[in-house]
Amino acid sequence: MAETENPKTKRRPIVRLGIFLISHSLLVSVVCCISGVVALLLLPVLAKNTYISENALLPGSASSMISNKDVLDANRLVKDTSNLIGHSGGIESQRLIAQYMSDLGAEVSYHKFHPHHNQFHSLNFFASSASGIIGENFSCSSYGINMVGIIRAPRGDGKEAIVLVTPYNTVTSGLGQSLSLGVAYSVFSLLTRVTWLAKDIIWLVADSRYGDHTPVAAWLRDYHTPVFSDLGIIDTNMCQESTNLYELNDNSNTEINTSDGFRRAGTMAAALVLKVADQNKQFEDTLSIYAEASNGQMPNLDLINVLVYLAVHRQGFHIRLGKLWSLLDSKWLKILGEILETLGNLAGSINPQWKFGIPATDYVDGTATLASSLYNQALGVPTGPHGAFRDYQIDAVTLEISAKFSSASRGRQNDFILRGGRLIEGVIRSVNNLLEKFHQSFFLYLLTAPTKFVSVGVYMIAFGLLVAPLPMVAASLYSGANDLNPSFKDDGSTPQATAEDDELDVMFRQWKWLNGAKNVFVIQVWGAIVSFFPYFISQIPDCTSTTSLLIWVLLSVFSLLFLYLILGSFFHLPQTREVAILKSVTISAAFIGLCLMSIINFATAEFGALMIVPMCLLSHPLKLDLRAKSLRNFSRAICNLVLGFVGFPPTAFFLLKVIFEGFSGVNVGDLWNWVESLWAWNSATYLYICMVHLPCWVLCIYILLHSC
Repeated sequence: MAETENPKTKRRPIVRLGIFLISHSLLVSVVCCISGVVALLLLPVLAKNTYISENALLPGSASSMISNKDVLDANRLVKDTSNLIGHSGGIESQRLIAQYMSDLGAEVSYHKFHPHHNQFHSLNFFASSASGIIGENFSCSSYGINMVGIIRAPRGDGKEAIVLVTPYNTVTSGLGQSLSLGVAYSVFSLLTRVTWLAKDIIWLVADSRYGDHTPVAAWLRDYHTPVFSDLGIIDTNMCQESTNLYELNDNSNTEINTSDGFRRAGTMAAALVLKVADQNKQFEDTLSIYAEASNGQMPNLDLINVLVYLAVHRQGFHIRLGKLWSLLDSKWLKILGEILETLGNLAGSINPQWKFGIPATDYVDGTATLASSLYNQALGVPTGPHGAFRDYQIDAVTLEISAKFSSASRGRQNDFILRGGRLIEGVIRSVNNLLEKFHQSFFLYLLTAPTKFVSVGVYMIAFGLLVAPLPMVAASLYSGANDLNPSFKDDGSTPQATAEDDELDVMFRQWKWLNGAKNVFVIQVWGAIVSFFPYFISQIPDCTSTTSLLIWVLLSVFSLLFLYLILGSFFHLPQTREVAILKSVTISAAFIGLCLMSIINFATAEFGALMIVPMCLLSHPLKLDLRAKSLRNFSRAICNLVLGFVGFPPTAFFLLKVIFEGFSGVNVGDLWNWVESLWAWNSATYLYICMVHLPCWVLCIYILLHSC
């Protein structure tokens, strides 16, 4: 009975672990941050071999059916389009391509769109661009025309389709774009005769006079958004005096089976964007794969695996992925690769089953590929027209084939068209076997080589280790600030504490964090205001990028000063205790922002964590560090100054630009152009910079300059 009246409470293990981590937050922070960087550097070593998860794909299981006649007809199309380049504003080339499609029995239609100029728009940031909707400055001479050919599958029900896209500039097209038409035509010609086709085939010849992405995005928007009225949509009758669709249908010696309406097929299972490079500096035929889409989205890994398998093992192409070329010559990276190779060999000698480590050359090459993939995903800007398909959750990639033959080699050109056509045929045949959309393999991954990948379960470890110290340090600062609350009388004597005073003191300490939360909230509001300034600056006529950037900086500074004058009481922190609470709330806000960004775009969150986490953890008033006059405090002050300089968003941008692209061509106006592209491409990286990174940097600088 006595034991039940006065039991001795014992904390749960999870509570004791939390208290231990919070009390040793400094040591835990150092260990976690170092481990996070090491884990990031080990990703090329931890990469696994790719494999095809969906058995129904069966790549290469069937022999190619493209005949020499298909190649000869494709070569004739290449020759005819090359002879018509620049004639009649491209109308003859478009009519010729439509004639070739119609001769194969395909349903041919024209899609007319008005190019949308990328600009800031505050009301539909995450919405698709409005290309095709007539703007106020509409000009009849500035619209494009896509050509669309559709093959109805003999074994299908019209509910699914596969899309093949070939960007083609009818005015300034070169041999490369003509060859891309030839490769696509050879496949299109075959697919009109086969009996195994179960999905409709759509061949989109995109009018790339206004860029490769714009015509594809406009066609996809109209494909998925039926129009029930003609209000605001470009109509054929609106521009009778200029080039219009009637010129494509009339004045033709042969009849073309075209449709005036917008023709559709089924739900798109996959899409391939085919491009042929005009020049190739390689000694062999190469295939470059571009997979990154908006906000770091990637297609299903099975689609890339099928492409790589067929290109390498069936057609003999050399696969190329984007690389950060500056890292290939990095000495420290080579030394690190040699160390890891030595450790791997040592581990293998101890136990042959310990397969750790890769050759130093493979590590350097994998790191360069991984860095390029992270960089492209962090930008949030598509690396090709395939990005328009990912906005509709359609798996798509851009293929750029570089041939080693010269334009005078006719026989080599036939072989190139045959191999390229067989590659596209094999991919279409594999996708045609699917009974459902791609879902078996990974959507979240990083490529270190064409046959090596890092899954989300592996690369998130590095990010988790980097941000793990943030909540522990925030809790440690908050609890430490509450402990620093001695109560003294005016004469210096300690007052006699009462139960009521203790209760009031506890309540006071529990709500003390609101003052720091108000400061953080005000800076967050300021970040939101700063994010809207570019929209208004873009309305200024004849304003250069450098001038726009300077205006943006001045408006941001003046708005911050205005908030400080109006809400100055929010920034009044007279004691060290309040500074600690402000730092605690700042770290908590950074942790929440980074975690939310990791869900949207992991690469942006990873780069942000590398810059924000050290800056938030080390931020401390410089006056206190200099007053202490110790080596530790002086070192922390130097680190804070360096991190504050590097963490400033414009400085970080130019440093990353120099690292990834070199010193050549660096201009002050590049920052504005980059920010404008982020907004125009609906990249969430822009919101992260303005709503997370910039407010955290301002709060850390405020803590550094605060005089306690």
